Amino acid sequence: MGHSKYKNINLFECKLLGKGHNGIVYLLPDNKVIKVCYVMKDFHGEAYILKKVKGNKYFPRIYEVGGNYMIRDYVDGITLKSYIKKNGLSRKLTLEIIELLKEFKKLKFRKIDVRCKDVYVQPNGKLMVIDPQKFYSKERDFPRHLSKGLYKLNVLDDFLCILKYEEPSLYKKWAYKIRRYIMALELENKMDDDD
Repeated sequence: MGHSKYKNINLFECKLLGKGHNGIVYLLPDNKVIKVCYVMKDFHGEAYILKKVKGNKYFPRIYEVGGNYMIRDYVDGITLKSYIKKNGLSRKLTLEIIELLKEFKKLKFRKIDVRCKDVYVQPNGKLMVIDPQKFYSKERDFPRHLSKGLYKLNVLDDFLCILKYEEPSLYKKWAYKIRRYIMALELENKMDDDD
């Protein structure tokens, strides 16, 4: 790890927080995390985004990037998916999600979308995005993955209802695309069921 202040850390003594298809995450003694990555393309993409948005309240701050690892803030809380399963989707949470998506536009992201499993609801109710991918490189002008997640949790109609009331212009932009996408999904599922 070169001149890193973390070079004498033994990862076997650190708490394993999670393991995914593109990496493994450990909690460090100073309450930051180290993410060791297997998929270099994803790793470089994520490190690039975290550096670009450094200091933004919706993203963990990044401190160090090495060959295939990064050190960033620890994100406490549970995934949006788990949170909604347990507590449902409140108006307050919906407004938080809408603010997050509006922030993506402010950050000039090309992808205005995020997966429910990549958003954490922290103990204070604020949202944080982990594993940010392809926000600058992938063109998507409506929250497709998010809609699919909310649909599977049976709260998409609630989300759209609040969106329509609170942000009519965004509702106008997104509602048709979301409904069209969900109809295609339903059709796909129906065809799978008929096999």
